[in-house]
Amino acid sequence: MMRETLETDVLIVGAGPAGLSCALRLAQLIRSTQGSPRNPRGPVLSAENIYVLEKASEIGAHCLSGAVLDPRALRELVPDFESAGAPLESPVTGDSVYYLTRTGRIKPPITPPFFNNHGNYTVSLNKLAKWMGAQVEQAGVSLFPGFSGMEVLYDRQAGGRRVVGVRTDDKGIDKSGHQKANFQPGYDLRAKVTVFAEGPRGSLTKQLVRTLDLDHGRNPQMYAIGVKEIWDIPAGRMPAGHVTHTAGWPLAAHIFGGGFVYALSDTRLSIGLVAGLDAEDPHFDGHNAFQQWKIHPWIRGLLEGGQLVRYGAKTIPEGGYFSIPNTVMDGGIIVGDSAGFLNSQRLKGIHLAMKTGILAAEAIFEALTAGDTSARSLGKFEEKWRSSWVHEELWKVRNFHQGFEHGFFPGALHGALQLVTGGRGLHARYTSRADFEHMRQLNETPNQRFNPIRPDGKLTFDKLKDVYHSATHHEEDQPSHLRIADLDICNHRCTLEYGNPCQHFCPAQVYEMEENADGSGKHLKLNPSNCVHCKTCDIADPYQIITWVCPEGGGGPHYDGM
Repeated sequence: MMRETLETDVLIVGAGPAGLSCALRLAQLIRSTQGSPRNPRGPVLSAENIYVLEKASEIGAHCLSGAVLDPRALRELVPDFESAGAPLESPVTGDSVYYLTRTGRIKPPITPPFFNNHGNYTVSLNKLAKWMGAQVEQAGVSLFPGFSGMEVLYDRQAGGRRVVGVRTDDKGIDKSGHQKANFQPGYDLRAKVTVFAEGPRGSLTKQLVRTLDLDHGRNPQMYAIGVKEIWDIPAGRMPAGHVTHTAGWPLAAHIFGGGFVYALSDTRLSIGLVAGLDAEDPHFDGHNAFQQWKIHPWIRGLLEGGQLVRYGAKTIPEGGYFSIPNTVMDGGIIVGDSAGFLNSQRLKGIHLAMKTGILAAEAIFEALTAGDTSARSLGKFEEKWRSSWVHEELWKVRNFHQGFEHGFFPGALHGALQLVTGGRGLHARYTSRADFEHMRQLNETPNQRFNPIRPDGKLTFDKLKDVYHSATHHEEDQPSHLRIADLDICNHRCTLEYGNPCQHFCPAQVYEMEENADGSGKHLKLNPSNCVHCKTCDIADPYQIITWVCPEGGGGPHYDGM
């Protein structure tokens, strides 16, 4: 197939906080050197030769977060961000932490210091990304929304280990893989430096890490699923800017996670439940647990009489410092959530994503100016983040999530010890297993039963109703972006051993077990058009035979205002 090739200096895959920060900082550096003396043999750099590729139909549409913003990195990138019109919902006005029982709540005598949000802001990440995208576009950077990166391009003449760009998706392919009348082949976007800023479990980053063995000697990345809704409520129930975190009910003691309530205004709440994907119970359903959480008397009291506005789900990389892969290779850098730059103790990653994007831009600028984009030259990014406050923050919580591997109460003790020892705890380095390795088979969990909540359509909702509120849309007649290596395993072995956990852990009812026409049992039915791009299935599948790849560019959720 003949493909058009476009060549540029820098290609950034993903227009989230990390990718947009990288693009904006790089444009700032280029602008600052215009008109200054330069090496006559050095390259002439231009912001127009920075390309940002984004799979969503518009910038910000796939950006979902809690979200409480630590403005530290934003202030470095745009010092006057407040007067420049950054869409900040409210400064944080207060913090609360509760341990929930089935019907009550217990407030600890002191708020843990890592939940002190003084100086932070409640924000809509969708709005923030849109605003940052506008800043990037004004700086002259070329934005390409609606295009998915499908394949990493390597320089075969350099032994196939140098990244030289990305191939975008072919558009106009039907379910059977045939070209439709509107078929358009993807582009080969070739760049001197490619930045992978795809968010958690990026499909290209996953390919890259495996191909180049970038996670050698690291802990496996650990993830949580965050299920979230935006509600409009009557005024007077929670002051604007108040931030609440909960632990306990309805999560079992062995499941890492908790809930949050962020008051974006005095009439709008961002609520959600985060739960680790290392759950032992194959029936665990994060969406169902979230609906249970909402019927707690205190949560119900906040929401009753209100209205659901938006729904979304997202995986969160929580492995921490020892799970971050090698972030640099010949011609490429990995930043933000794609590399696992997130503080699971604070449940914050936006500021770390932005800072790593900024530092990547500085390393790229130096490399391009020197005419050397090898791993040795781009390796300055590793030096920069390891000598910055990114390292300082993550080092202090380097063993946090791993300390909860045996449950909430042992984890709380490990966490307290780590606070005293500066993150060390009982061991210099806590090790862990991949999330899917924790799942137990049905014969190992004989007392586990799945009790789905009966949604009332007012406070609680089924998955399909919530998917509707995510504004998810995919072209129906396109190949499934959920690639299952062996359906026989799904329809037979997994049914017997695990009870098909995909139908439970997916927060969008993408996976259903449907009765066979001859009554001989059930088979797996896929509903890829429901997918909200959380990638839980790629992570939690016990056989690791599900691979999530990008659908045709422009498809997916539309997290307006989230």
